[in-house]
Amino acid sequence: MKLKIAQLDDIDSILKLHFMYQVDSIEQEDKKDGFVTTAFTHEQLSNLITKEQGLFIAIENDEVVGYVMSASWEFWSIWPMFVQMIKDLDSLEYLEQKLTTKNSYQYGPVCIDKKYRGSGLLEKLFDFAREHMSKKYPILVTFVNKINPRSFAAHTKKLGLTVIKEFKFNNNSYYELVYDTSKPIK
Repeated sequence: MKLKIAQLDDIDSILKLHFMYQVDSIEQEDKKDGFVTTAFTHEQLSNLITKEQGLFIAIENDEVVGYVMSASWEFWSIWPMFVQMIKDLDSLEYLEQKLTTKNSYQYGPVCIDKKYRGSGLLEKLFDFAREHMSKKYPILVTFVNKINPRSFAAHTKKLGLTVIKEFKFNNNSYYELVYDTSKPIK
């Protein structure tokens, strides 16, 4: 298995994996095992790759089998939910500092093909992305929908993220989580 920062020619394979686990297209029986809520276009992924270098992928047999997205708050600010999170940043404190758009970034979504879940791929991909993003940001921020317990357990138990608050958006309830990017996962 190869981990790498995504390039433009990886987008079609990334979107194929994403579509399989996106909340609007996932098979109903697979929802209990986790899903991705945000839909992405080819152009948005192209911007994530070229402007942010924030798309980290795992490749097996020339197919993308997992990805982690990580980007500046500026990148995410085109979506209303992230605008709300940005407005709330300065009310949060972690590592003895107020969160800002300069000292933190938004991690996620993350998607692992179900054939590779439980294999340790999430941990490897998370740490690969964390290592690269730590060069710019000391603090990772993310969220998990409360109706996605598998993702919550993976992020808190396997990866060690800490819940910093809970919030609501569009009639959904979320956990907001943080992580110190200087620390590899245990």
